[in-house]
Amino acid sequence: MISWIDIVDLSIVSMGFTVALMGLFFAIHTRFMEFWLKRYFVIVFSVAIAYTLSDFTSQISLVFLSEKFWILSKIAVFCESFFSSLLMPMLTVYMLHLVGDNLKSVIFYRIMGLWGFYFITLVITQFTDSIYTISDKNIYSRGPFYPILLVSPVLLMLTNIIYLNTIKDRITRIDIISLRLYILIPLGAMIIQMFFYGILVVVLGTSVAIMFMFISILHTQIEKNIDQAIKISEQKLTIRMLQMSPHFIYNTLSNIYYLCDIDPGKAKTLVGDFTTYLRKNFYAIEKQELISFEEELVHTKAFLAVVMARYEGQIFVEYDTDYISFQIPPLTLEPIVENSVKHGFDPDADALHIIVRTEHQSGHTRIIVEDDGSGYSPDSISDTASGGIASTGTVGREGHIGLSNVRDRLKSMCGGELMISERDGGGTIVTITVPD
Repeated sequence: MISWIDIVDLSIVSMGFTVALMGLFFAIHTRFMEFWLKRYFVIVFSVAIAYTLSDFTSQISLVFLSEKFWILSKIAVFCESFFSSLLMPMLTVYMLHLVGDNLKSVIFYRIMGLWGFYFITLVITQFTDSIYTISDKNIYSRGPFYPILLVSPVLLMLTNIIYLNTIKDRITRIDIISLRLYILIPLGAMIIQMFFYGILVVVLGTSVAIMFMFISILHTQIEKNIDQAIKISEQKLTIRMLQMSPHFIYNTLSNIYYLCDIDPGKAKTLVGDFTTYLRKNFYAIEKQELISFEEELVHTKAFLAVVMARYEGQIFVEYDTDYISFQIPPLTLEPIVENSVKHGFDPDADALHIIVRTEHQSGHTRIIVEDDGSGYSPDSISDTASGGIASTGTVGREGHIGLSNVRDRLKSMCGGELMISERDGGGTIVTITVPD
């Protein structure tokens, strides 16, 4: 006859198995973990599944099957005890990895010694009735020396707790919490099970403890990946800002060289504009917060002054920027104007006209860059869509920042938007909207 304890045990084991199976699924499919951690948790959850499945098999065999299946019960109980014992040494391996120690550490030899004693005791148990036995009537019963089988698991847990306490200054707070719970939840469940014989709370406690540690570590890994992605993005931005076209620099310096004899005053002005342009570029590398629009406008004017010095009479710029009392990410306006030159200017065609204006309305400000050049489509938005004027009169392919990057930083830093549209009569209009 099935008792309420049997129903509770089967429910607990089923929940433990489900938790372990979910953990294995997430461990296999997660993309946020280091390879070693992913492989580690695949193994841990596989062991947990084997443990809960063995326990489930033993419950089914002992409760529902006849005495003919006593050998199945014996094997299932042995496997249940064996697989559960592996989880503590595996925890030690994780902690050693966490602090950069290897498996030749003294703590690992101690843990393996305790586990070896447990395994030997478990094997001896199969040939004696003193610890536990499964009779040929398919009935499980504990012997007088059953507590001996629990000595090693308890010592394994205590040893891991002591080791965790010695390394707590070398790991994060969330690691400490998750590791302590990994040990204390099964330990508490084991103590409860000793006093309430027959209720398998340790099975569910073990699976929940593993899942909690996995979720904690996954959370840490996701944060690390986010931080790493931010750093990579910042590094890419820095690299792009430094990748000014060599042709652009060469041509500017050449212009200055020849103007020194022809028009020293103009050469001096061009040196000032070029210096301002370079200074603003390098300044933007260090700025990871919003700057005033006025600063960005100075940078943009310096770039255009340098370009217009080389193509005098071929590029004209009009500014209608009465409203400047707002902030934008660094290198926002300058790359847009630079792209207008890149895609709109043709030294063999008519002059290029560029208009830069600002409009303030309730709740937001618009920056509009309009040109009458050959134009460029939204498909042109790429991280390489920028560059200086090359020696042949065309725009160089390399540059410091693309419009996709401008759009991303506008959205992330101030909730702004960037839109590109065709201009009536030819050309392009780029509109930046910045909320107040």
